[in-house]
Amino acid sequence: MEAVRLILTSRRALAGSSGVPEILTEVWQAQALAQAIGSRLAVSGPPELRGEALGLTELAGRGCGVLEAPELDLGELRAAQLTELDDARQTLLSLGVLLAEVGIALVGIASGADDEGTYWQCMEAIDAADESRDRVREMLRKLADRDQLRDQVLPER
Repeated sequence: MEAVRLILTSRRALAGSSGVPEILTEVWQAQALAQAIGSRLAVSGPPELRGEALGLTELAGRGCGVLEAPELDLGELRAAQLTELDDARQTLLSLGVLLAEVGIALVGIASGADDEGTYWQCMEAIDAADESRDRVREMLRKLADRDQLRDQVLPER
């Protein structure tokens, strides 16, 4: 499935989830998807994005690692459904929005947490989501720089 479509599916699932376990499952799914997208960009994305994409893969992996992995069938794992990444810019824009929504959902859970374990788990996951978003923004900046340079070198005729 195409990356932007998977991101939209994740956004809808996160928005429609209720209860801490379901929200944490969707947060984990979003982080796993970010990890898969970072991996795909690192291997076959634009060359100028590869270093930041590797960083995204690591940070999103950390975001998954601080959360308890949900019990999902392979067919339910959105990251495993990633088959296409057609437009790096659109994918990164959509992923940035998803990661922001993940952070907001985690703040909501942390603020109502009954135990310190859940609170700190959310804090670490928020940190990973924020750092992942920073990587996404940096990749978008690099794409904009590349496009600007290309436009200067190849002016319209």
